[in-house]
Amino acid sequence: MASPPPCRPRSAPCRSPPPPEPPLRVKVVGLFTSSSFQRAKSAAESLKSNYPSKFEDPIIVPLQEFAWDQYLQEKKREFKNEIWEYSSYVMCFVNDQLLGDAADLQKWAHKMWDIVDVKPPELYEALTVDYSAKYLRDTKHDFVFLDISIDFHPIGRLIFELYSDACPKTCRNFQFLCTGKVGYSQSGIKLHYVGSVIHRVVPNGWIQGGDIAYGKGDDGESIYGPTFEGIRGKRTENREPCRSVPCRCNQQTSDWEKF
Repeated sequence: MASPPPCRPRSAPCRSPPPPEPPLRVKVVGLFTSSSFQRAKSAAESLKSNYPSKFEDPIIVPLQEFAWDQYLQEKKREFKNEIWEYSSYVMCFVNDQLLGDAADLQKWAHKMWDIVDVKPPELYEALTVDYSAKYLRDTKHDFVFLDISIDFHPIGRLIFELYSDACPKTCRNFQFLCTGKVGYSQSGIKLHYVGSVIHRVVPNGWIQGGDIAYGKGDDGESIYGPTFEGIRGKRTENREPCRSVPCRCNQQTSDWEKF
């Protein structure tokens, strides 16, 4: 009797290898003058440097203070109660999902990718100073500031970015009113914002000042005289002539005020 033929092993079905996972995208958005922004930026760049195939180039978005405040309010509305009391100056995202602040990104990098940040705080403070100076310099715009006090107690500084390329005459007027270098007008008004008052405060809205004549909001002077042409200026890419707070002026009177 013939023996049965030996069993042939069944060949394993052909399986295609799984597609490679797409690289992760890390995004850092924050106040450019904050050291926490530098910490998050460094963590995002370290992830890309150590795992170039696992991460896309990080998206780094530095914002000035007014833009950061606006961005934060938008995110609070988007995420509702999740970040209502968000106190950090930076937000970190992985694939568009909010991870948290700089500390959260560093913890995630350590836990998931074994990356430890050993840089001292003093280094980040120095990096912040250098980065801030370069950031402002690269705009190729002039910047001026106003120091604000309440009852003669300093509370902070407003920094203004002047778009002189769009509104040169308007920005020059504002710049010289900030510095006081022009002196006095023909009518004897000191052409300087120093000592002028904030005559209007809208809660949760804006403040208004700049009346260097009587501080009531219905008078003032420019370095060119009571009025001058071209004060409204043209806008380029929807940018105001001086950015940080909107500007308002009245060509028909001598008003020269700021919000």
